[in-house]
Amino acid sequence: MTPSLEDVLGSAEVVSAGRIVGEGPAGALPLTPELLREAPSGDLFGLTQNVGMGWSAARLGGRQYVVVSTMGGLRGEDGTPIALGYHTGHWEIGLLVREAAETLRAHGAIPFAAYCSDPCDGRTQGTTGMFDSLPYRNDAATVMRRQIRSLPTASGVLGIATCDKGLPATMLALAGTRALPGVVVPGGVTLPARGAEDAGQIQSLGARFARDLVTLDYAAEMGCRACGSAGGGCQFLGTAATSQVVAEALGLALPHSALAPSGEPSWLELGRRSALALVRLDALGIPLARILTPGAVANAMLVHAAFGGSTNLLLHIPAIAHAAGLTPPTVDDWIRVNRATPRLVDALPNGPRGHPTVQVFMAGGVPEVMLHLRRLGLLDGRVLTATGDTLDATLDWWEDSERRRAARARVCRRARRCRPTTS
Repeated sequence: MTPSLEDVLGSAEVVSAGRIVGEGPAGALPLTPELLREAPSGDLFGLTQNVGMGWSAARLGGRQYVVVSTMGGLRGEDGTPIALGYHTGHWEIGLLVREAAETLRAHGAIPFAAYCSDPCDGRTQGTTGMFDSLPYRNDAATVMRRQIRSLPTASGVLGIATCDKGLPATMLALAGTRALPGVVVPGGVTLPARGAEDAGQIQSLGARFARDLVTLDYAAEMGCRACGSAGGGCQFLGTAATSQVVAEALGLALPHSALAPSGEPSWLELGRRSALALVRLDALGIPLARILTPGAVANAMLVHAAFGGSTNLLLHIPAIAHAAGLTPPTVDDWIRVNRATPRLVDALPNGPRGHPTVQVFMAGGVPEVMLHLRRLGLLDGRVLTATGDTLDATLDWWEDSERRRAARARVCRRARRCRPTTS
């Protein structure tokens, strides 16, 4: 039904109701003569804005951190949609933002949340919307970088993103913020649905129906059932999942963080431990410039090859290197790495069996693949990672960790067979 003109123009009652003056926040700003005389006026105005939004004046002395994400849509407290996002990849990451922010608050820090939502390549396929896909990456990276720089008092940045262009944009933004410590939180993957096609297969339903390969009822049912959970990137190793793998391989994301099942405990924990990692990097004085190095880029190329990842990362990895002030890899570099590196991962859509990405995570994900690459003498283990320690130290921990054993045991139970943890 068409809304009436009266509904659109509004009522007199609401103008008569409500306040037109309010009480200011209680307390006083922690000002000093030096601050008043020497600090930029923006720093002082920022303190006023902080208490104006409800932050306690007594807690204004903490370190300040930016949490920038590609969150999209509007969820109710119970997760029901009030306004949809463009895709599952950004639908739940507000939960990671909250987890990270609460962790930072608990450590006496002041978190700020900024947003630059992202489109969905799957949604725009076959439309002119695809012309905006790659340009969006560059635009979003610029916006995020400006958002980070627009908090001059920030001591570090946390970037939370999931999908094809949003996560590369986030990595570009952090790479260009070289003087600050920073951590990327991959947004995880959607669970596979029982008895259903995956989010890659269903994208061919129209073509298959046109060729009488599936029925109308089959297409309608499979199209409805493809997502086994409400959040996360697609279940196959496409650009979104590969970008998560590369974020971890670069050292930007914590070990065993890429491809976590969205909404599950192992995923939600990423918000907390990534926030702790950011505080740790800040305390150790390790900026992003010390993590994004030529060795880190070389490692990312190796891991990309070992995963058999999306070739779109041949665009994104050089862009990240350039944003970090490094020499981007050349075509010859890619040829050399791809010829020297065995493919170790069996995931959708490459096969041969085609495991969904959550199974890759449960099998050990990026650190498990890196262990094999280290045994082959291919990795540079001297590089620093988001843990604040070297890659070698991180892999030493992973090799004998309870986390690895727990993940391996769960995979073995599912497969009904086990292999030694050290294999």
